[in-house]
Amino acid sequence: MTSSTDNRSAAASAAARSALPSASALNDSLGEASPAAVIEAALRRIGRDRLALVSSFGTESAALLKVMADVDPAIPVIFLDTGWLFEETLAYRDTLIAALGLKDVRSIQPSEDALKREDSGRELWLSDPDACCRIRKVEPLARALTSFDAWINGRKRFQGGQRADIPVVEDDGARLKFNPFANASREDIEAIYASAKLPPHPLVASGFLSVGCMPCTSRASADEGARAGRWRGRAKTECGIHTMKTS
Repeated sequence: MTSSTDNRSAAASAAARSALPSASALNDSLGEASPAAVIEAALRRIGRDRLALVSSFGTESAALLKVMADVDPAIPVIFLDTGWLFEETLAYRDTLIAALGLKDVRSIQPSEDALKREDSGRELWLSDPDACCRIRKVEPLARALTSFDAWINGRKRFQGGQRADIPVVEDDGARLKFNPFANASREDIEAIYASAKLPPHPLVASGFLSVGCMPCTSRASADEGARAGRWRGRAKTECGIHTMKTS
């Protein structure tokens, strides 16, 4: 039975979300803002308790995490631990938490019931990678964001594909989605790493330009696109968390 306290909490949450500024208005005002200014605006308009940053702790993640930490290291960070990540990525997560002083990193895992029902043999990535991403990333993120009104991610237009024309702020159903690095160049990201002396992801030295789950990530040459090593040989270019609304 739902308690009156739960009902009041749900009503308060719904009221807060109905008062959110529009994505288009925020995008108009923040379209040319620096990444730090975008995060500051998100924090000011949404509040720390209702704002999350989603990070893969991948090859470019430290730049966004550094900018966020300089604004407020206590902003919640959601990390999707899919069960297929490289050990190097898990170690890198711990390295960056310590190096940047991140105070609230939440490692979210897939539902055990979903794994048993749909991927008991751990081969779903081969037969249906979209379904694999759904149960290991899309559904866990939707659950993790239930208590948040907005989230921040690290997509960049220079990554190409479906990311080539992303706005700085966009609608994500009942939530707002902030893309502080939408306008950033590869050189901008490199400059943040250099100026802050950020450690690189351990797999960069081995030729990985972008790192996701082990079965669907491969090395790429320097003249290939930033995400060339993801789902190589398939038409798939996105896991789904950015192509479907989270609510």
